[in-house]
Amino acid sequence: MRVDKLEIKIELRNVDDTKKLAVIITEYVFKGMIIGLTGDLGAGKTTFTKYLAKSLGIDDNLNSPTFNILKVYQGRIDLYHMDVYRLEDIGFDYELDDYIYGDGVSVIEWYPYIKSMLPNNILTIDFKVTGENSREVIISGKSEYEKIIKAISDRYSN
Repeated sequence: MRVDKLEIKIELRNVDDTKKLAVIITEYVFKGMIIGLTGDLGAGKTTFTKYLAKSLGIDDNLNSPTFNILKVYQGRIDLYHMDVYRLEDIGFDYELDDYIYGDGVSVIEWYPYIKSMLPNNILTIDFKVTGENSREVIISGKSEYEKIIKAISDRYSN
């Protein structure tokens, strides 16, 4: 049984690179996909999610669901956008598992706070601010997420 995960580090020089990342991931999106995001406030988690939503055909004004915990957007695949910063392992009380294990794409900001309710295999993206407009991101996952990571690596090495 293979448990290793594939991990890459890339530099996002500006918001166009963030958009490019979201578009690449959208090309491989599938029902039940889970994307876990981490990074300091203002690191680009919600900006990434906005571009992902646009690539899914969602025209709604997307913003961080910090106080709502969850926002649902309809597109070619539904997007479940969660900000679980305030939950810290009490996510089961909010019945988020109905969405996490649903037919949409779950994007979970601050995913480590509900890690106990997540499957072992998700795509994770850790954003780190490296400049006013630049970010370093570490992307990891295994199994079905490896082809996404390889596609990202190929496109950012060019």
